[in-house]
Amino acid sequence: MNKLTIFVVSDSVGETGEQVAKAALTQYRPNFDGTIIRKFPHISSDDHLINIVEIAAMQDAFIVFTLVEKQKRQLMIDLCHQHGVDSFDLLGPLIDSFGLKLNEKPLEEPGIVHKLDEDYFEKVEAIEFAVKYDDGRDPKGILLSDVVLIGVSRTSKTPLSQYLAHKRYKVANVPIVPEIEPPEELFQVNPKKCFGLVISPEKLNAIRKQRLIALGLSDDAIYAKMSRIEQEIAHFYKVVDKLGCEVIDVTNRAVEETANDIIERLEHFKANSE
Repeated sequence: MNKLTIFVVSDSVGETGEQVAKAALTQYRPNFDGTIIRKFPHISSDDHLINIVEIAAMQDAFIVFTLVEKQKRQLMIDLCHQHGVDSFDLLGPLIDSFGLKLNEKPLEEPGIVHKLDEDYFEKVEAIEFAVKYDDGRDPKGILLSDVVLIGVSRTSKTPLSQYLAHKRYKVANVPIVPEIEPPEELFQVNPKKCFGLVISPEKLNAIRKQRLIALGLSDDAIYAKMSRIEQEIAHFYKVVDKLGCEVIDVTNRAVEETANDIIERLEHFKANSE
């Protein structure tokens, strides 16, 4: 069996070149018998390319490369030709073809796909976090979060948590109820990342009545009575005073507007603390 050495050269992590090389190789050697695959990621200088090609020539290796900069792709082609090294440009022809189709110039910025993947997984992680630590289910999440939301029932804590999660913020939210002491963890977090959500009693009364009707219940339950709502809001302000956190009135605000307000305050705090 002929031995085969493959060099995967990339200006990013090299995953694309490695996976494509393996996909093609399995058509001949499903178990990669007699094959060595070496990755050379984050190659950014011409000297690195020269050294790699020289080593490939000595080891009779085949080079698969994914380089987004046209100058480096051409240099790799020229070097391989000079040293008699077999190679395959995996991205160049496709980038050039897209350029002709779009009549645009490429960014030639390495690792964009990898950055997009990281953003995606951070978003998924934040969404899962928001679900896990929604409505005070597990107080431990308070200490792990980027943002903590507190408020009485029906102040948009959950939808706001999900919206912020899509912006890659890990959010825990805690309901404030007069009969239940707030978790100790709430008093251990930096008050600058804690936000109290308040709403006018009249608006909350209307929202709670609609909620009860949607559940098939009577809208005159104590949950929607003004006296109960005023009691809850008064207790909410007592907790807020102890925490020293900021309060945002969400009475006539869209979730997006409140979220942007919170993000702006967080960024302002980070900028001033650096």
